[in-house]
Amino acid sequence: METLEAYYARRAAEYERIYAKPERQADLARMRKDIPALFTGERVLEIACGTGYWTPLIAEQARTVLAIDYAEETLAIARAKKYPKANVRFEQADIYALPEWPEKFSACYGGFWWSHVPLGKLEVFLEGLHRRLQANARVAFMDNTYFEGSSTPVSRRDAEGNTYQQRRLDDGSSHEVLKNFPSPGEMKARLARYGTDVQFTDYQYYWVATYRIMAA
Repeated sequence: METLEAYYARRAAEYERIYAKPERQADLARMRKDIPALFTGERVLEIACGTGYWTPLIAEQARTVLAIDYAEETLAIARAKKYPKANVRFEQADIYALPEWPEKFSACYGGFWWSHVPLGKLEVFLEGLHRRLQANARVAFMDNTYFEGSSTPVSRRDAEGNTYQQRRLDDGSSHEVLKNFPSPGEMKARLARYGTDVQFTDYQYYWVATYRIMAA
């Protein structure tokens, strides 16, 4: 399996086609309202922003947004979008080795990232992320629910329980991509170890999990 970063860099130009699936439009219409509303007036750290589909929507409500991604190819597309409030900046960064920014953020959003974290690295990821956030900061993760007939089939499962999909790009290349599909119970139990007010919203094709970081 190639690195996830290399796959998404190669996929950048065709990435946003995932939002065109007809059966998912009702979910997306709800989430385009629900997700930005979580961040009204907040200083938001958006991780794995990709091509920035959600970034302008969040920026409409947020005080400021720092959107990070590892791939410059996806960041270039995100930067080219319109941000009328001029309250967004972008930065290339490794989510597993986040920079030490001068100030901590009051909120965090991660879309379609949780499913790509190996199960054995979830604690390292969360602990590193939380160190860049204020106590009581709101965190929201959004990702896919596995839906037979709409989702790419799972091709295999490894010894640690991670699942994978085989994906094909426009250039004809085939890529094995780690893609986990946690249950609501699994998400709630894990997030309750790190925060309070854990909420899980189960849309048809997507889910959104939110919580607040426990005070130190």
